[in-house]
Amino acid sequence: MQTRAINAFDAQVPTTGYSQAMEITGHSRVLFISGQTPVRPDGTVPEGFAAQCRQAWTNVEAQLRAAGMGLDNLVMHRTYMADRRHALENRAIRSEVLAGRKPALTVIIAGIFDEDWLIEIEAVAVA
Repeated sequence: MQTRAINAFDAQVPTTGYSQAMEITGHSRVLFISGQTPVRPDGTVPEGFAAQCRQAWTNVEAQLRAAGMGLDNLVMHRTYMADRRHALENRAIRSEVLAGRKPALTVIIAGIFDEDWLIEIEAVAVA
């Protein structure tokens, strides 16, 4: 699989940690990951945005592993946040988790299904 980040010179410049578009060639599998919530395997939800964000990413990585993939296979993700005041913290944690990887990205501020959840992340990966 080959990936190519595309950032058109005549469109918005990405601020940090993502590509405006990702071109994927030479792949044989596509994985669509449902929204991963900040729920631990035992059903508990961590306190605070940072812990919930890390748990949601842990759950994304678990789904990738279950499919025989990893973060290098991630080409797009959508992050749903309950409150925009967590935007900078979300960006910092995402940057830490992705460690230089820059998949396509959308962040949406929305009402999330469970009022205890502050974040939910869905993703697309290819191999």
